[in-house]
Amino acid sequence: MTLVQIRHLISLATTGSFSASAQAMHLTQPALSRSIRALEDELGVPLFDRIGRRNELTPFGRQVLERARQLALDADELHDSARLMGQAEGGELRVGMGSGPGAMLMTPLLMRMAERHARVKVVVARGQTDLLLQALRARTLDALVVDALSLKPAPDLKMDTVREMRGVFMCRPGHPLARKRSGVRFADVQRYPIASTPLSDQVAGALVEAYGPQAHPDACVTLQCEELQSLVDVARRSDAVLLAIRAAAPELVELDMRPALKRVARFALVTLARRTEAPSLRILRALMDEQLRD
Repeated sequence: MTLVQIRHLISLATTGSFSASAQAMHLTQPALSRSIRALEDELGVPLFDRIGRRNELTPFGRQVLERARQLALDADELHDSARLMGQAEGGELRVGMGSGPGAMLMTPLLMRMAERHARVKVVVARGQTDLLLQALRARTLDALVVDALSLKPAPDLKMDTVREMRGVFMCRPGHPLARKRSGVRFADVQRYPIASTPLSDQVAGALVEAYGPQAHPDACVTLQCEELQSLVDVARRSDAVLLAIRAAAPELVELDMRPALKRVARFALVTLARRTEAPSLRILRALMDEQLRD
């Protein structure tokens, strides 16, 4: 049994088609068939049932697939470990960032690497958490910095360096709401455009709990995008009210909401469990300690 045969098994189990798997793995179909047949002969048990043009795993084949995937992951991990050891003095750091942490960390990270670690290649990806998570699992990213509340716990993920930051309503200095002395009600905020990045279900629940169903983001947010800095600029130059972490826009005025919004964002560094970390991740951790503060 070889690692190549194991990868052939995983591919065929995924596609169910010899032709599709052969094309994906740059093989001829007869070569892939011989590889699978040799693996079955060695194990002495069929791994696939040929049902028309579809190839489905036998019950034993499903057991083999589970272990095969783990073997392939372990082999990839050994390869990555060797690559990262060779990059200890340079190498590459590939990080995905959500909208909130991206607004606070991206420029400081790029500046830090340019000034102190010029030999390290830095790639920063921005986007929705689910897309960034796919890239992490595909090993095209080394780590994510995202709102932990937007992630479902999973055994293949490791979260650390968690930082909690307050979420508030903010507006420009001189905004009519900034002059209110008796506190601001949500009905007051609703008179103006409300800007926000996409919010987790937990944050949406906290808004509804504090201010009622009309405060659900689907009902109240009129300006939404992934780039928090763009929304900060809009709030600075218009009467829009921004809902975001306080530290992302220190030049804006925090509204004295009644009742107060008792919710925090929980930003975390997310990596794959059992995967050797890029040496330069220590730099990102230190920067999170410095920058992610209210």
